[in-house]
Amino acid sequence: MEIKRNLFAQLKSHLQEPEITLVIGPRQAGKTTLLKELARDLENNEEKVLFFNLDIDRDAQFFTSQSALMERIQLLAGTQKKAYVFIDEVQRLRNAGLFLKGLYDRGLAYKWIATGSGSLELKEYIAESLVGRKRNFYLSTVSIQEFIHYATDYQFVGRLVDLFEQDEIQAEELLKAYLTFGGYPRVVTSPDFTAKKAALAEIFQGYIERDITALLQLEKSSSFVRLLQLLASRSGKLINFNDLAKKTELSVPTLKKYLWYSEKTFVTASLSPFFRNKEKEITKAPQYYFYDHGLRNFLLDNWSIEQRPEDFGFLFQQLIYHLLENRYRNSVATLHYWRTQNQAEVDFVVNLGRTLLPIEVKSGKKEKTSIQRSLRSFIERYQPEQAWVITRRLRAELEVGKTTVLFKPWYDLLEEDKG
Repeated sequence: MEIKRNLFAQLKSHLQEPEITLVIGPRQAGKTTLLKELARDLENNEEKVLFFNLDIDRDAQFFTSQSALMERIQLLAGTQKKAYVFIDEVQRLRNAGLFLKGLYDRGLAYKWIATGSGSLELKEYIAESLVGRKRNFYLSTVSIQEFIHYATDYQFVGRLVDLFEQDEIQAEELLKAYLTFGGYPRVVTSPDFTAKKAALAEIFQGYIERDITALLQLEKSSSFVRLLQLLASRSGKLINFNDLAKKTELSVPTLKKYLWYSEKTFVTASLSPFFRNKEKEITKAPQYYFYDHGLRNFLLDNWSIEQRPEDFGFLFQQLIYHLLENRYRNSVATLHYWRTQNQAEVDFVVNLGRTLLPIEVKSGKKEKTSIQRSLRSFIERYQPEQAWVITRRLRAELEVGKTTVLFKPWYDLLEEDKG
């Protein structure tokens, strides 16, 4: 059984738009599989489809110039006036942005669909060349929504909240499985622990060899791996650049460059602090989260999350981070954390522009309708309309001054209509 990806419907709809359809995301997230599914769907409707994969030399040979590629396309497409041209792993092109721009600006009746395993070139260079010519679509590793549907044979589409409310045992099993092994498709479909761990090892090795050592030409890949291991052990915590530099034997500028690389290749994501009073609130140190839970656990060789409540708490908080990122991705809202010099801290603050939404995450099973002093301090200072406390199962409501505090089970954040 294949894993159904939420992004498929959005991509299919965009195939009718003239813009370049650009799919970006982590290596091994399933981009090639998704593109082939789109191609099959088009072929079933008797559309002309051409598929090039730049990881394959036989295809890459036609990308020495735009003219060489156009000759190949015209040979394959024949007299067809319209064709859908898929280019997989476009970041392999040296000047990918200019190359795609030149193809698009010819004004031919070809629809261009491209993917890339990192945003290094796709965001920094292609973005400059393709303004107004493309639309970005982000494909993550399998989301927890997609994972749950796959694991339950798609019996509860549109009814996940009902499932979790009725079956606490299954809800907990699914949550722990996802927090342990994450969402790489190869890992999700692997039959047992040994196979899942081996799949993660191959994915990580491929990432280091192809994206870090080869594509980025970093000389100290061992230092880069050590940096990721340190970030994995401090996920969701404040980091100290000088301390990390010392432990990785890197200079601070090089360390920051490596952190930038880890974000642009969709391995880590940084969360900046929210502040308005620069004297009382921390304004510089970011927090880091991993895009995939399984990769984070692989870096620490940590697979017994149930036996370590603190570690489970960090993984649960990381899950909430991703659910919030997904919820507000296509809006003007920005996501932050909040911490004062007096150590008061709120896990997440959503800046909605007109108002703020502070969010505290509680991973414990014993839940009470009470809030900690840090959240209360934020409420008193900023007086938001609402505050959320994300829990395992508790659903309740509490008034703190003029602020309504909603206690929400984590599965209330599942939005099945989003990719």
